[in-house]
Amino acid sequence: MENVKDNVLNLIATYGLDVVAAIVILVAGLMAAGWARRVVNRISAKSDRIDDTLGSFFANLTYYAVVAFVCIAVLARFGIQTTSLIAVFGAAGLAIGLALQGTLSNIAAGVMLLLFRPFKVGDFVEVAGISGTVKCITLFVTELATGDNVQILAPNSQVWGTCVKNFSHHETRRIDCVIGIAYEDNIDNAFASAQAVIDGDDRVLQNPAPMIAVSELGDSAVNLTVRVWCDAGDYWPLRFGLNKSLKERFDTDDISIPYPQRAVHLVNGTVLPTTSANIN
Repeated sequence: MENVKDNVLNLIATYGLDVVAAIVILVAGLMAAGWARRVVNRISAKSDRIDDTLGSFFANLTYYAVVAFVCIAVLARFGIQTTSLIAVFGAAGLAIGLALQGTLSNIAAGVMLLLFRPFKVGDFVEVAGISGTVKCITLFVTELATGDNVQILAPNSQVWGTCVKNFSHHETRRIDCVIGIAYEDNIDNAFASAQAVIDGDDRVLQNPAPMIAVSELGDSAVNLTVRVWCDAGDYWPLRFGLNKSLKERFDTDDISIPYPQRAVHLVNGTVLPTTSANIN
């Protein structure tokens, strides 16, 4: 018992102060890590450019970075060579990074998406050949909902590495309606009918001013382009409404909308070259 007692006293005398110092460093380090995480969360919450998900990611990253330094400091108090230990962790981190390079590229792209905000939740976008409304942006994937409400999960690396077409970015959008009239119809009368339709719809903006022009002399019709501007939220209702209103107005004003007809002539069983004509 005397030997055990002496050994215990020797251990306390040798490592007692180191143990106390390690406990103090550990407690103070954990408190500092928690404080640093709260500070990062507070700063990110005040910034309009930092998403909540990104702010939480940076806060947790800061917390674990401080904890890692604290653990190294604690081990150093007991005389452990931390240099070799850091080298081992670095090599392990490199191996893990190589194995998870696809996942890490998605995380890096997610950070860039959340930081630079090329689009936000609720925007209608076209990315990586996919069109849909943005529902959620995480560190790994971007969730979209197509027009028929199908969920699409696009990896962030593909979203960030391709062209992004954001239909909701600007407050206004332009609508081009192309409608054909017969060559026999009066173009000025068609212009007047189209202008009446435009003037009768309050969703059409006057700045930029609406425009009606002859866009093409086609094979079967004189194509008119009715170009108007509207609020982004009115785009589809106004586009569908204009098509309907233009057709009804042209019918009322006796302006025909032709469609092509192909005539085939048979002479002694031989098919002659075909011709096209307008049907009014």
